Amino acid sequence: MEPEQQPSIVKLQAELAQLKRENAKLKLLNARAEEKLFAALDGNGLCLWEQHIPSGNLTIFNMKWGELLGFSREELAAHVDSWKQNLHPEDREWVIKEFEDHVKGESDYYQAVHRMIHKDGSVTWVSDRGRIVERKADGTPLRMMGTHMDITQEKRYEQELSILAHSDPLTNLSNRKALSHAFEEHQTQSSLGGALFFIDLDGFKGLNDKLGHKFGDLLLIHVANNLKRIAGEQAHCARIGGDEFIIMLPTIDEQHLSQLALKILNTYDDDFRLDGHDISLGLSIGVYCFAADDSFAMSFERADAAMYQVKNQSKHAYQFWQPSTKLILSN
Repeated sequence: MEPEQQPSIVKLQAELAQLKRENAKLKLLNARAEEKLFAALDGNGLCLWEQHIPSGNLTIFNMKWGELLGFSREELAAHVDSWKQNLHPEDREWVIKEFEDHVKGESDYYQAVHRMIHKDGSVTWVSDRGRIVERKADGTPLRMMGTHMDITQEKRYEQELSILAHSDPLTNLSNRKALSHAFEEHQTQSSLGGALFFIDLDGFKGLNDKLGHKFGDLLLIHVANNLKRIAGEQAHCARIGGDEFIIMLPTIDEQHLSQLALKILNTYDDDFRLDGHDISLGLSIGVYCFAADDSFAMSFERADAAMYQVKNQSKHAYQFWQPSTKLILSN
C-alpha cells in the first residue's frame, strides 16, 4: 500500500464510524419518538393504522390487531375485508361508501363515527379518520394512514344524558319535552291527526300527604306502568309533572278511544293494595282529537280543558273536548 493512501483509509474509517454513531443516535431518537407517540395515542385511546391499498392489508402500529373488538390475530385477519365484516349491519353500507369515496378521490379524507360488532356480540362505537399518504407515479392510491378510537363510553354517556333530558326520572315515561317532539314528528309524518289523553289522579295529594312522598312515588310508578301496558305499543305515554299524565295515540277513532278510556278507568274502579295499604284512586281523563294541522300547545290545552270538565263535575270519568259531550262515567 502506498504511504499516501494510508491517511485516506484512516479518514474514511473515521467517517464511517461517525456515520454509524449518528445512525445509532437517530435510531434511538426515532425509537423514543415512537414511544412518546404511542404513549400519547394509547393515552387517548387512539390506534394508528396503515392500509396497503392494492392488497387491502392493514397494519396497527401501537396496538395488537383485533384487540379493540376482543379478537386475536388468528381469529381476525389484518385485512380491510375483516374490518368491513365487523361493521354494524346498519352502518356498513354508508361507512364503506365514505371510505371508498376517499380512495376514489371524491373526498379530501375519510371520517366516520360508527358502530362495530365486538366478539361478545356487544356494540362498540368508534371514530375513524384517515387519508391517502402515498400514491404511485400514475396517481393510483398506494398507502392510507389514519386513526381509530373507541368512543363507546362517551356514546353511552351521551345516550344516558339524552334519556335523562327526555324522560321522567321517576316513572321512565317521556317528559313534556319528549312528548312535544313526538307530537311534532307525528304531525310531519301523518295526515290523519291523532288523540291526546290528559289524565289527572283524583285524591293523589291526600294520599301523598297522609302516607308520605315515598308512597306517593310508588303510586305514580304503579299508574305509569298500568297506563303504558293498557295504552299499547302504538301509544306515547308521558308524565308531565306531579300527578298528571298524557297519552298520545295515532288515531281519531272515537269508539276505540272511548274503549281505551273506559279500560283505564276500570283498572281503578275498585280499591287495590299497594305497599301494605288499601288504596282508592280515581282518574279524570280529558280527550282531544287533534287534526293534522293542530299545534301541540293547542291540543295540550284542549285535552287539559276536557279533563277539568270531568274534575269539576264528577271525577273518575272521561270526556272528549266538545262543549256538547256528556260526561261518561266508568261502568
